[in-house]
Amino acid sequence: MRIIGLDVGKKTIGIAVSDESGLTAQPVTTIRRTSQAKDFEELLRIIGEYSVTSVLVGLPYNMNGTESPQTQFVLKFVEALKAKVNIPVITWDERLSTMAVTRVLIDGDISRSRRKEVVDKMAASYILQGYLDSLRMKKD
Repeated sequence: MRIIGLDVGKKTIGIAVSDESGLTAQPVTTIRRTSQAKDFEELLRIIGEYSVTSVLVGLPYNMNGTESPQTQFVLKFVEALKAKVNIPVITWDERLSTMAVTRVLIDGDISRSRRKEVVDKMAASYILQGYLDSLRMKKD
């Protein structure tokens, strides 16, 4: 079981992948968005490269749990993605993931320019790890 985690934004898509046992998430890359066709082409390449069995997409809800325009944007992306892949596409509440990762990077004294390079794939990893941990807790 290998899961790919996505942090979908308007300018970038952060990507992380689980290990084969589904225990840990590792950041992989960040796609700089150009067009939906090219975004999906790159995403499908990565899905094939890692032999992914499902896709997890973080949903950016408001703090009170309501949907925002960004939530709607990501949901449209999810629907388009479902039409392109023959594996399950799952959504996961990702409130505060980017903020949490940014805080960790600041605390680690990572420069602003370096944070900008890694924050999206780190956020994808954070989202995916939360999902993997929840699966493990359900089994226990």
